[in-house]
Amino acid sequence: MDKYTPRQWLPHEKPTLPGSPSTPLHAPGTRLAYGAVGLLVAITGGLGNALVTANLTFLQGALGATTAEMAWLPAAFVMTNVSMNLLLVKFRQEFGLRAFTEVFLVLYALVTFAHLFVNDLNSAVAVRAAHGMVGAALSSLGLYYMIQAFPAQWRLKAMVLGLGASQLAIPLARVFSEDLLQIAEWRGLYMFELGLALTALGCVLLLKLPPGDRFKTFEPLDFLTFSLMAGGTALLCAALSLGRIDWWLDAPWIGVALAGAIGLICAGLAIEHNRSNPLLMTRWLGSAAVIRLALCVILIRMVTSEQSTGAVGFLQTLNMGTEQLRQLYWIMLLGAVAGLATSALTINPQHLVMPLFISLGLMATGAFMDSSSSNLTRPAQMYLSQFMLAFGSTFFLGPSMALGISHVRANPRNLVSFSVMFGICNSLGGLIGAALLGTFQTVREKFHSSNLAEQLGRLEPLVNARVQSGGSGYAGLIADPSLRSEVGTRLLASAATREANVLAYNDVFMLIGGIAVLTMLWIFIRSLWVWYTTRQASPSTSTPGASNR
Repeated sequence: MDKYTPRQWLPHEKPTLPGSPSTPLHAPGTRLAYGAVGLLVAITGGLGNALVTANLTFLQGALGATTAEMAWLPAAFVMTNVSMNLLLVKFRQEFGLRAFTEVFLVLYALVTFAHLFVNDLNSAVAVRAAHGMVGAALSSLGLYYMIQAFPAQWRLKAMVLGLGASQLAIPLARVFSEDLLQIAEWRGLYMFELGLALTALGCVLLLKLPPGDRFKTFEPLDFLTFSLMAGGTALLCAALSLGRIDWWLDAPWIGVALAGAIGLICAGLAIEHNRSNPLLMTRWLGSAAVIRLALCVILIRMVTSEQSTGAVGFLQTLNMGTEQLRQLYWIMLLGAVAGLATSALTINPQHLVMPLFISLGLMATGAFMDSSSSNLTRPAQMYLSQFMLAFGSTFFLGPSMALGISHVRANPRNLVSFSVMFGICNSLGGLIGAALLGTFQTVREKFHSSNLAEQLGRLEPLVNARVQSGGSGYAGLIADPSLRSEVGTRLLASAATREANVLAYNDVFMLIGGIAVLTMLWIFIRSLWVWYTTRQASPSTSTPGASNR
């Protein structure tokens, strides 16, 4: 039999989608093993980038780089990670799941091993880019293993757990990465990641996925589309990652990158739009339902940026160290796990919009609670709000994925397009959220600093008293009164900057809450409109023979 000829499957074994594994019946112990391997693989794929993102400040000192240079490390990962789904879905369909599993896990282990030999920024960026390419395969691999762990009637729950497990990587990395740094400095992170990768590789080789159908899918024009789309999304990711650091209007390369991104992405979509057998179904991607889903995912991902860009950044501005924030990180991890478990237990194909509404409501409430922070705020005051935000950030993932899958099942040819769209929306939503919130915080800090500076004139008695009080603390070290006055002035300016940052972060929290509320209103109005039009379109059956009148 030809390797591309579909097999004859039993009804319960037939692969759900092209490129996915078959689903034979497994013994309970085997299902448990599949679930454990799926969780390990998904977390392994997410931890690579999370460990670097959570420790950029330490790595900056180790590599001797500036803040702008260090921003290229997570940017390089996202630049390659986003576009890889264009090829990975077809790779699974043509070469089979076992080849997909073994090739990409071996590559992942090799790339992680290469991290140990990174000694400068350029090689670190190159390794992160390679890591992004091979890491993109592990999220779908973890999903497929998790699906094997559940019977057919619970397949949607398995999808929620498989998809959401990788989202636990960032809170996990924050909890224990400092301990890894103490083992072998920055190489301790990579040694741990290499151990995870090798463990995952061994588990996958011992417990293989069931086979699926193979199809002849690749065409030469696919690689041209991939080159254009990958180049365009890479330029867009670079601009979003570095824009708020190099500043949008000060660095000419940002404008060039954005223009190039628009040109390359439009060229790739134009080629696909006119193909008889396209890689991307542009007409389906341009449908109103898919656009609404993409916009919803982006907006929710923007709101979830509150934890990394908002709360953590705010507390670090108040000079909170990792040890002081560790309990908060545990609360975030607990919230993410609770949201994932609740989503898996409660997901209902008939009610996929309500979890999105609940997620946004929780995140809006948490953001508004944080918006009254002050310089006396400590992590303990943010436990409840951050738990709610972490809960909402994982609670929405499964239902949003299920909404898209419902469109794919009607036409499996849309699978590649959906995978690319969902991956790009998740990644770009996070980048857009970080760029928007970071830019907004900078602008508002300058605004509040200007207002505070106007009120700190030296003619004000309270200002003079604060300057003298600050300088008097150095009376035993500085004998010159004018120098003590200068020190007092600097201390007051530092306090004013701190207060401006606190006010700016409160504005950021208000903005996040506002975005969440507006997204909720949009979902509610849209759902109400769908309910109304469906009711109007349904034929009246209350009066017999009404259709003949």
